[in-house]
Amino acid sequence: MQTLIANVNIINPFEEIKTNQNVLIEDNLIKEVSSQKINTKDNVKIIDGGDNYLLAGFIDCHTHIFAKGFYKQENMSNPLGIHFYNAVLHASQTINAGITTIRDCGSADLSFKLAQKRKLFTAPKIHLSITPLVMTGGHFDLLLPSGFDMEIMYPGFPKGRCDGVEEVLKKTREVKRAGADFIKVMASGGVLTTNTSVEFPQFNKKELKTIVNEANANNMKVSAHCHSLKGMNNCIDVGFSSIEHGTFVDKKTAQKMIEKNVSLIPTLLVHQFLYKNGFPAWDTYAFEKTQKLKEIVKIHKENISIAYQEGVEILMGTDSGVIPHGHNLEELIHLTEIGMSADEAIASGTSNAAKFLGFNNMGLVKENYIADLILVNSNPLDDVSILSDNDNILGVFQDGTEVKN
Repeated sequence: MQTLIANVNIINPFEEIKTNQNVLIEDNLIKEVSSQKINTKDNVKIIDGGDNYLLAGFIDCHTHIFAKGFYKQENMSNPLGIHFYNAVLHASQTINAGITTIRDCGSADLSFKLAQKRKLFTAPKIHLSITPLVMTGGHFDLLLPSGFDMEIMYPGFPKGRCDGVEEVLKKTREVKRAGADFIKVMASGGVLTTNTSVEFPQFNKKELKTIVNEANANNMKVSAHCHSLKGMNNCIDVGFSSIEHGTFVDKKTAQKMIEKNVSLIPTLLVHQFLYKNGFPAWDTYAFEKTQKLKEIVKIHKENISIAYQEGVEILMGTDSGVIPHGHNLEELIHLTEIGMSADEAIASGTSNAAKFLGFNNMGLVKENYIADLILVNSNPLDDVSILSDNDNILGVFQDGTEVKN
């Protein structure tokens, strides 16, 4: 199967724009890129690029594709099947936003990955963590004071709560068995969980090191949800690969992250979105969540800017699922506001994100690279905000197949 995208301008970060190009896709790979006429098979599908701009499809490094706000009331009242049907809509919204691959940081299970591979519905490719490891009383321990446990659980989706070296070891193995590609750990309190503080670390170093050792034995990376400065340093010291959010990161910690090759996925969009739009009136915990947001929203960007200036690798992630899906590329605006160039912001969600996930043939529009691509109507190097409007994304290709037209 061949597809020819004719008459496009190719954007790869940190390279000159290639104008008036033709791109030949064969099966799932880019076979040829040329300004000259390309020889094709008789049954080639030809798409007129209309002198628009072709980029690699984006990778959102922090999503929750099954989630719809993480409202405990909905977990309690909805049939379990709604949890899965929501994911189909969320997948479509994510593709529509120009995201062809996601790294899910908790909620999705192996069924989504298999369904995407089998083309049962249009969805981004997925890098799974299944469910985060959570300490008793920690962020996303959903056992309420009433005694009711709001954590969604079903066969093939293990409960995340664990304590002590033996339990975290077993839980890491259970999550791997369930199909995880990486391990996610709640290493500090969070905005959405009552009776936790974003300033304090969770899990001790022995527990964290045990998780890393077991993950490394299986060639898996470990990621930390972490706002706390102490929590970040604990995770960096024992060998975590990434810090998610990183609200209280400082210059010294940023330097340690560079030394230890730890990436930062700040998810700037989520705090800004929640602070602006708030929580539903019926959310029993809305006031407590809002108070936490007031603590962190003002300093988050300032601290992430410090980490960027120090040279920490920053990757694009949105925490979609906490907020509505389909706004993903608004994150690029926030990344440029902390000082990143348009090239750097785009690379954080394409070529650099692909490398972080272990792909050496994804994230660029080049020959022999995977044909995950987006076609946009304006040059995002002039104004990266154009990517935040889904109407500007004219086409999306995944493994060479057009999934948005």
